Amino acid sequence: MSTMESVLAKLEVALAQGKVSAAAAENIRCWLREPYYSDYSAAVAEHILQEQWRELDEAFWTTIPFGTGGRRGRMYPIGCNAINDRTIGESAQGLADYVKSGAASAAPGGRPKSFSCAVAYDTRHNSRHFAELCAEIMAAAGFKVYFLDGHRATPELSFAVRHHRCDCGMMITASHNPPSDNAVKVYGANGGQYIPPQDAALMKRMQQVTFVRRSPFAEALESGQVVCCQAEVDAAYIRAVLTQNFPGPRKLRILYSPLHGVGATAVYPVLRESGFREVEIFEPHATPDGDFPNVPGHLANPENPAVFESIIEYARRSGTDIVLATDPDCDRLGCAAKLSLADDAPWATLTGNQLGSLLLDFLAATRKSSGTLFPQQYVVKTLVTSELIRRVAEHHGLQAFGDLPVGFKWIGAEIDARGPENFLFAAEESYGFLAGAHVRDKDGAVASLLTAQAAAALKAEGKTLHQRLDELFLQFGCHTEGQLNLHMPGSEGMEQMHRLMARLRTVPPQMLGGQKVVAIRDYLAGEARMQSDSGWESKLLKGLQSDMVVLDLENCGDRVAVRPSGTEPKVKIYLFAYDPPGPTELSAVKAAQTKRLQAIRADLQAFAAKET
Repeated sequence: MSTMESVLAKLEVALAQGKVSAAAAENIRCWLREPYYSDYSAAVAEHILQEQWRELDEAFWTTIPFGTGGRRGRMYPIGCNAINDRTIGESAQGLADYVKSGAASAAPGGRPKSFSCAVAYDTRHNSRHFAELCAEIMAAAGFKVYFLDGHRATPELSFAVRHHRCDCGMMITASHNPPSDNAVKVYGANGGQYIPPQDAALMKRMQQVTFVRRSPFAEALESGQVVCCQAEVDAAYIRAVLTQNFPGPRKLRILYSPLHGVGATAVYPVLRESGFREVEIFEPHATPDGDFPNVPGHLANPENPAVFESIIEYARRSGTDIVLATDPDCDRLGCAAKLSLADDAPWATLTGNQLGSLLLDFLAATRKSSGTLFPQQYVVKTLVTSELIRRVAEHHGLQAFGDLPVGFKWIGAEIDARGPENFLFAAEESYGFLAGAHVRDKDGAVASLLTAQAAAALKAEGKTLHQRLDELFLQFGCHTEGQLNLHMPGSEGMEQMHRLMARLRTVPPQMLGGQKVVAIRDYLAGEARMQSDSGWESKLLKGLQSDMVVLDLENCGDRVAVRPSGTEPKVKIYLFAYDPPGPTELSAVKAAQTKRLQAIRADLQAFAAKET
């Protein structure tokens, strides 16, 4: 029996014994037999001979999907369900094939159609390697590649696509995921990520890839097929961000953390150029490092308040006014500030919903005072983002569009559909914000600029961001949000997610936290069911299709939204509580809302536990 036959026989025995799933075995056979996987077959065979069944099943049980913003997952040298040279290579080759298939065969005048692509990468392990690999593949496919030759922010990649009028772009980053992960985010000619049906067509092209063709990076660079354009794009990007720079106070001490990522290349120069002179980079997080060594749990996510603990401790000692922190690819921003301007005042972080509301309030008020705010301007948010943003927008006479699915790609598409000339501001609850039309993605640099300006203006009035937020609550009603993440890894977890979403659609809970569920909105079916005196009534649901269920509760404004994550193996549950302005003390309203959300969370955990 040949070596390959013995390896395949060993695989069949493992399949019969239940050590690998049928789906994994099918994919493993392909990687062993097909000539276009020949670079990896020896490693796959070695795993089988060493009986590394758990590793094989995890790496092969499915094909890594095209999620909210691209293909993201754990790095492993083999496997269709891992980030490695093959899956990154398929992504780049598939993108090249997709772009070329949708273009005319010739440009005006009969000249051959030319193509171009921008490529950038962050500080994660293998990011530079994967970026060069993408550049090699795009160059071999005939694309001119505009390459950012040092780690740079995701929004700068979006900007580079637009700046150089590229057909597409690729960003190597796994955002806030653990150090074990990496990903490729894929962008279209508008500088935004692909939306349906283009994303499905693109994924199909990626799955159809057989041989991946490469042009050596050094040779492509020498021939001019790859062009390093970092200095030029840096300068143009910073100028574009600074279009959101407004006159006003600049007396503010800022402590900034890039969380071992790329942010110092974007946030720091923008703040300095805008006139903020007291900006300090938090030294323990300053070094670019894909292990994120000085971040709690090595998870560089500004959504996690624990990330701010050591930064705030330093801020207390140094007389800092606000703390800013961007995630590793600098497209999202978190913020912490003192509750008052007193030297001994306690500190607290702001959620993405709270910061987005504050930034819109500042931006609209500033533009109104300068005479540059018009009723034609509009604001965009996602379905799971606070309604406080809509209320602030409408107070300022602005249009607000808030029925979008989760993912900033939908916001980018909405900006193009409605016209960028009237776009003012966009926000999503996961700490993503945008002002200006320079990109079609969330931008940590422009968010940092607006936050610093808002905090400086408030300081000049004797207030902090938290105090202004309370004023918004008193004016528009108190809003409290929370989140529950249910982790469901692997093939079994995927089945659990499907069962949970199916139960929510067919036999949802009747009560949550002591409140009746009065309406069920199913954005996948496009149907809303509402409780009435005669029973449940159905009607068509407006809004784009997405795998999300929203449960509205009897206290108007209290609701729950549930969806599978597009980037991680988990179900994300969003909790909302709202009370209109009234005579009750704000502190008492906040406490009551927190208690309501805790009760709702407990009931949802019990409901979901039936699937585990």
